[in-house]
Amino acid sequence: MALSIRLARVGAKKRPQFRVVVADSRYPRDGRFIEKLGTYNPMLPKDSKERVTLEIERIKHWISKGAQPSDRVLRFLDAAGVLKRKPRSNPEKAVPRAERKAQAEAAKTAAAAKPAEAKPAEAPKAETPAGEAAAS
Repeated sequence: MALSIRLARVGAKKRPQFRVVVADSRYPRDGRFIEKLGTYNPMLPKDSKERVTLEIERIKHWISKGAQPSDRVLRFLDAAGVLKRKPRSNPEKAVPRAERKAQAEAAKTAAAAKPAEAKPAEAPKAETPAGEAAAS
């Protein structure tokens, strides 16, 4: 039996609240669970103590039995100092979409053309004496 520590939604429509539960991974998200280990209320401010409540000792017990925390629960445990979450890397996130690539290339070519025109205009300003530049 593959155990997971995950969130089960219990809140009303447009008012989400979650239980942190240990359940068989084959059970439905809001279905049967083995034990309730805490709560999560995303409607509360992030600095509120009641936003996330965890029973740390029971969570450690279930992890020792082989339960795997979900990504969101692992974030909570990392914030509580129980487990360390490995940083993730998504190299596809930095790759722009096709039309943004075309816009970026057009901007680069336009930027490359402007400095060639702007340099002759900047040259007379650089030749003016420092006293005149400060007065204007």
